[in-house]
Amino acid sequence: MASILKHIVKNDAMKTDPKEIYGWRVYLLACSACFGAMSFGWDSGVIGGVINLESFREAYGLADSDDEVAIANLSGNIVSVLQAGCFVGALAAYPLTDAYGRKYCLMAAALFTLVGVAMQAAASGHLEPMYIGRFISGLGVGASSVINPIYVTENAPRAIRGLLTGMYQLFIVTGGMIAFWGNYAVSVHLSGPKQYIVPLSVQGLPALLLFSLMAICNESPRYLARKDRWEEAKAVLIRIRNLGPDHPYLQDEFQEIADQLEYERRLVGDASFWSLQKEMWLVPANRKRAILSIVLMICQQMTGTNAINTYAPQIFKNLGITGTSNSLLSTGVYGIVKVVSCIIFLLFMADSLGRRRSLLVSSVGQAFCMFYIGLYVRISPPVDGQPVPGAGYFALVCIFVFAAFFQFGWGPACWILISEIPAARLRPMNVALGSATQWLFNFVVARAVPNMLATVGAHGYGTYLIFGSFCVSMFFFVWFFIPETKGISLEHMDALFGVTEEGKLDVTDGAKHDVSKVEIEEHSNRSDNRSV
Repeated sequence: MASILKHIVKNDAMKTDPKEIYGWRVYLLACSACFGAMSFGWDSGVIGGVINLESFREAYGLADSDDEVAIANLSGNIVSVLQAGCFVGALAAYPLTDAYGRKYCLMAAALFTLVGVAMQAAASGHLEPMYIGRFISGLGVGASSVINPIYVTENAPRAIRGLLTGMYQLFIVTGGMIAFWGNYAVSVHLSGPKQYIVPLSVQGLPALLLFSLMAICNESPRYLARKDRWEEAKAVLIRIRNLGPDHPYLQDEFQEIADQLEYERRLVGDASFWSLQKEMWLVPANRKRAILSIVLMICQQMTGTNAINTYAPQIFKNLGITGTSNSLLSTGVYGIVKVVSCIIFLLFMADSLGRRRSLLVSSVGQAFCMFYIGLYVRISPPVDGQPVPGAGYFALVCIFVFAAFFQFGWGPACWILISEIPAARLRPMNVALGSATQWLFNFVVARAVPNMLATVGAHGYGTYLIFGSFCVSMFFFVWFFIPETKGISLEHMDALFGVTEEGKLDVTDGAKHDVSKVEIEEHSNRSDNRSV
């Protein structure tokens, strides 16, 4: 695996770090945690197609009115209540993951998602259990969105941290792709209530896999170190790095973890909620990182990507694709494009081209696509009963190209950045803040887009122009404010954001907490160390 990665990943860490650290365990840990991300992608894909199925529309009152705005409001409510739950779950995850650990909080999030999925599938045309079930699912999905990037980041080797953390986005789009094709399959092969109950039920599969796989995974070594469980932390690090306890690389990484924690504790003291708030907002380097995380996640949603993800069947109809099955088929192809594009980014761009340049390229490509679609719908909109013109087919291609450019930057890169730039003790709070912001604006977009498509110009052309304008502004935001982080260890992010070694020495009086000499006993009799 190491020899393959060296041909793909181009950074200094890949050239110097030992090949043993790229063993199968780190990939299994990342994939196991990322099933929490798949839950969101699967739900977004399922609900976007299900609300267009005639059987669902009849059962839930979406076919009883000719008022497009009223239908848009009800569709928006059904979709967006999940994002409301995600917002609450993301905020709740921060204190919980610090108190109980990454592993067990991910397992608890999976259980919440499963309960919510069961309620949605059993709602049988009643809006109340549908709303409650989607909110409960949102609690689990939102909590996973905070804990997942933290867990992967804290376990990943620095050279491929972008690749492994970016798998969060890959699992989102993979879940969406599976859901898109599932919707198409049920629209063709099933009828009646089964047509929507089956996809609503099957979306619980990622949560089930998340719970099962996390049960055999280890806790994060950096979390264990923060809780002063040093022997367990080093034992886990030895296992996932596949190195002996005296290997220089492992000793250096462990000492960096210890030095960083010692510096942070001397700087602010014990990690109470208010002391962490002061540290985040009163220390200039930390405040800058918190603000960047918030703005990055706002920008991610303002690209309009989740508008297309969730309402893709409706958008394809607006562009001239007729028939529910045809629009769902187009959505399935859209899902494949997203998955392939995300894989290309993770393999060839995240740790080689870098986060910053990927975001810049992504902004330009997405802006072009959105502006073209908006102008096409404004100047030469599709006409019912007539074939789609050449300009219309190019607009359809732009939807797929837009999806590819999003996966080249703003999709995975934001999750990578918000999980790697904060100081260790602020990482859970920073990721929770960024994730909650993402869910808040995801809710805003999910709730607003049906109305925008119905009211902002003919065929909703203004919707695309608005999102295109946001993409242009995001280019300049990245150009002036986002630094490159590829190949930089987590413990060196302070220096990147202006915290000097001299400043650290002033705080710590030059002290170093040499815990790398901790004697490690055999842990084979401990449940934490029977994990992968």
